[in-house]
Amino acid sequence: MAQGSGLTRGDRNRNQRIAALRAVVRRDRAVLAIDLGEDKQVAAVVDHEGRVLARKTVKAKAYQLGELLAWAAGKAAAAGFAGLVVACEPTGHRWKAVMGLADAAGHGFVCVQSLAVARAREGDDYTRDKTDHRDAYLIGKLVIRLDCYLPERADEVWARLRHLGARRFALVADVISCMQQVSDLLACAWPAALEVAARPLEATTWLAAMGAVVDRCNGNPARLRTMGYEKFVAAVRRELPRWGAKNIYHKIVKGLWEALADTGGVAAQRRGALERVHLLMGDWRSLLARLADAEERMSAVLDELGLRELVTSIDGLSAVGAAVILAETGELTRFASARSVVKHAGLNPSEHTSATLAGKTRISHRGRPALRAAAWRAVWGGMRHNRVLRARHAHLTGRDGNRLSDGQARAACAATLLRWLYAVVSRRQMWDPRIAAGVIPARRGAVTAPAAA
Repeated sequence: MAQGSGLTRGDRNRNQRIAALRAVVRRDRAVLAIDLGEDKQVAAVVDHEGRVLARKTVKAKAYQLGELLAWAAGKAAAAGFAGLVVACEPTGHRWKAVMGLADAAGHGFVCVQSLAVARAREGDDYTRDKTDHRDAYLIGKLVIRLDCYLPERADEVWARLRHLGARRFALVADVISCMQQVSDLLACAWPAALEVAARPLEATTWLAAMGAVVDRCNGNPARLRTMGYEKFVAAVRRELPRWGAKNIYHKIVKGLWEALADTGGVAAQRRGALERVHLLMGDWRSLLARLADAEERMSAVLDELGLRELVTSIDGLSAVGAAVILAETGELTRFASARSVVKHAGLNPSEHTSATLAGKTRISHRGRPALRAAAWRAVWGGMRHNRVLRARHAHLTGRDGNRLSDGQARAACAATLLRWLYAVVSRRQMWDPRIAAGVIPARRGAVTAPAAA
């Protein structure tokens, strides 16, 4: 609490956020609220009493709305306002075009969350009626109540990292789709091939061996038995580089060699299913190559930002893992605190208490799902190499801790990882495991201990 004021940290942060919004949504500015569409834009000019001063519907793309902004500025001036603030929902990339036009014209610009508009739609007259004209008014109404936010204005380098992160996220989804399809097809047509390893689709030797089989078998794996085991091993060795591997695991190769003679599965489906597996393996290799290219580009952006050495000082966090997280957060210095980053990911505890009632606390799941996924995936690698993170997980799941489940503890560790990343990037200080573990107190300009997380 602030000395003598009784204000909490949340109060102070909220007050700062309101002040920043009020500097843009000034009372001497009218609000131009736009319900964005692909080819049709519906706009309403609203004053601070919630009165609609003018309406207009434009058949144009979002980047062609310069004339609409000029028309709204004229209506605002005629009503006695000194300026204009433009508002819309963050729809696709259209809002960025509108923001560029507003900035170029010297207007203010804010965004309103789509969820807030949906809630306002229900609260306005207790119906779920939806029209473009009504939504435009509701956007304006939310803005004059300051139920809006200042969007990120990324520079060229951060914007590039954002786009590369989006591409990588899509490629990872495609790779996982290939894995699942291969698994389903083999479970139907040749289940014995999946039994030769605990996690066959994650083993490069199995992938190389399966690639060698489907390239040659023409729907009948047993025919490869005629080539002999030594030649089969040689074929697998030649396949290894295509999957980014060098060493062969003979137990898996031997198991797949024995499985060649297995006739289990649906015989009528085998030829077609293995042909699909052959095509999917080719797609898979292509996707892995494109994924590696995207990750290399993202790592290069970290170098351009001068962040590689800082983020990789966190034990267990690779340059790619950090770049994936930063692609979703954007520039971390725009956040007021590390807690804001965690809330942005939806990893903050969602508390339910009232008087003597204490409900079950879960993570909020609000915010950016891709950021939450990136932090969650980074924890799995970080746990192996970061003793502080590993100790935190053990404490949270141990008898002396909160007795959380493994998944709950990993979510808490993902939040901790985001706090560490915020600290090292925003303060430009290397990660210190002693401060992170609470052995020595955090100093000004040093990383924050996880105890504050």
